[in-house]
Amino acid sequence: MKAACVWLADRLDLQLHTYQLKTLIKIVKKTYRDFRLQGVLDATLNNKSYETVYARLAGEEATAAVKSGDGLQGISMRDSDEEDD
Repeated sequence: MKAACVWLADRLDLQLHTYQLKTLIKIVKKTYRDFRLQGVLDATLNNKSYETVYARLAGEEATAAVKSGDGLQGISMRDSDEEDD
């Protein structure tokens, strides 16, 4: 998660492409879900890096939704416990 946080921090002034956004959302949600299933405590999962990545992706998601309508095709940071295969 820290690597994603650093990568996003290096690109603060750049907007993510829709493909980048969709891919990062899937990676973050799957990683979070998998670690929760393995029994990692929420206090450990919800660290500063995760909160920063989540906030950035949620903001980018909102921007993409306004700019392109349904450009993310149902992929969202919400509902992180639901499976989306």
